[in-house]
Amino acid sequence: MTCEPPGRGEGNAGRHRVPARCTRSWTIGRHRRSGTGRRIRRLRATGRGLDPLERRGPAAARRPLPGHVDAHRRRGRGKRPRRDPTRRSRRDVESGRALRTSDRTQGRGAAVTAAPEIVRLDARRLSEAIHARTVSCVEVMTAYLDHIERLNPQVNALVSLEPRDALLRQARERDEALGRGESAGWLHGIPQAVKDLLPTRGIRTTWGSRLFAQFVPDADAIAVERLRRAGAILIGKTNVPEFGLGSQTYNDVFGTTRNAYDPARTAGGSSGGAAVALALRMLPVADGSDHAGSLRNPAAFNNVLGFRTTFGCVPAGDLDAFLPALGVIGPMARTATDLALLLSVLAGYDPRAPLSSRDSPARFTAPLGRDFAGTRIGWLGDLGGHLPFEPGVLDVARTALGALETLGCVVDEVRLDHAMERVWQSWLVLRAYQVGSVLKPHHADPARRALLKPEVQWEIERGARLGAYELADASAERTVWYHVVRRLFDRHDYLVAPSAQVFPFDAEVHWPRRIADRDMDTYHRWMEVVVPITMAGGPALNVPAGFNAAGLPMGVQLIGRPHDELGCLQLAHAYEQATGWVARHPPPLAGLT
Repeated sequence: MTCEPPGRGEGNAGRHRVPARCTRSWTIGRHRRSGTGRRIRRLRATGRGLDPLERRGPAAARRPLPGHVDAHRRRGRGKRPRRDPTRRSRRDVESGRALRTSDRTQGRGAAVTAAPEIVRLDARRLSEAIHARTVSCVEVMTAYLDHIERLNPQVNALVSLEPRDALLRQARERDEALGRGESAGWLHGIPQAVKDLLPTRGIRTTWGSRLFAQFVPDADAIAVERLRRAGAILIGKTNVPEFGLGSQTYNDVFGTTRNAYDPARTAGGSSGGAAVALALRMLPVADGSDHAGSLRNPAAFNNVLGFRTTFGCVPAGDLDAFLPALGVIGPMARTATDLALLLSVLAGYDPRAPLSSRDSPARFTAPLGRDFAGTRIGWLGDLGGHLPFEPGVLDVARTALGALETLGCVVDEVRLDHAMERVWQSWLVLRAYQVGSVLKPHHADPARRALLKPEVQWEIERGARLGAYELADASAERTVWYHVVRRLFDRHDYLVAPSAQVFPFDAEVHWPRRIADRDMDTYHRWMEVVVPITMAGGPALNVPAGFNAAGLPMGVQLIGRPHDELGCLQLAHAYEQATGWVARHPPPLAGLT
């Protein structure tokens, strides 16, 4: 039969045949050592000072790196630091001879074990190492699969994983291509897992719903096509809430994804699986999508970067190509440079998405260095008292303002002269319309409706009650709000706001019912802080802001003018150099200390 897989709510949809059954499963076998290990150099555990180009052999030196990698490499990194003699070698770590990095236990009582050095590298340096033939694609894949085997059962971030033998075969093919001097792109040979809201040809795609628990698409989403074309090896999917609805990643197909810093807590959502996999170094970069903070919230909850781009920057190929959706696709990473490199793959015009941007994605491959002295920053805070916050969130978020001031930025508080409740109510209308129009066929059938979580049913039923005039009024209010924000940029170069109103909460709680002294009247109101930015339509990039006394992360949104993705990336890069939250504070469970 055929169906209309959902996706507009988080940026993708299309028509695919649903097989009668799916029996694909994935298990990880025993660790297998590569026969090419004797030519591996000992990579720096932090990646600092690693420049594989300095060690390329004569044959390798004749093979140019992809432009994406080479452009970033030209910045220069100075003298290589002396290796820490106390650090275990890569061979010791991967063969199991490494010492425990800590006697502490985390989450469900698993001991913290040292991570292999390969997975410690950021994506750019990993790509450099692969293209310099310092490390093979097979060795990279083996290291990642073994690391996933150790950690994923504790957090449930990666799902629908592909068979190990098939993945190693693809890695060998990538190595053979490099041996012929051929590279598909900067992602050549790099393991990737796609958010489980994007169709992946030949890989199970469930949208976190029992209705699609065994669905295997016969075509890729546009973003997935681009990942494959750039050389990525798709190892599986990242977990999501049902149909991407809600900023808490749980569903009845795979269960709950748990926070990288405290597995008893939520990962956030809807890109929760991606954020946790990134934080724990089970993926070097990841894709995500964002309607109501789904790139920003889980990134904040797991101390990584998540980038909601301007509508049209990354083509989605939605069912409705002309009424702009609120959901967009964007990248996630641990560094701004990796974020930019992944965006260079995802962005760019596609005729299947007629409103997609025609700007060249090559602009994202240039070095991100920039002087921000005198840059005007507007702090949105609690939107003039409109939003409640858990105690401590605003305190942590404000520390980011101090870091921006060290860059020479001038920060002042924004005073909004607008009824923010109107923005929220208009978003509720647009959200219900877009979700309901995609999912209504499943609600019409009582048997299928019974398989939908209550929040999904609520959205569909609310959408069914909407009238044309109500929808028009909501769209008009969105336009009014856009102009309010546009005028803010007459006085500010960037805006900053917290990425969430609460710290990561109990993973068994579906959504907070109360914040401070206010009840939450919908399942997503606790994430209202991200909605005004969604409604304004511009880019917003979560960067880590720090931790509370319990060690739980929080982030802030760096908000730019529509289509100024590059400026947001440059500001995030400068902020990263000033703070180093990701590199200095990895999750203990990752085994990086």
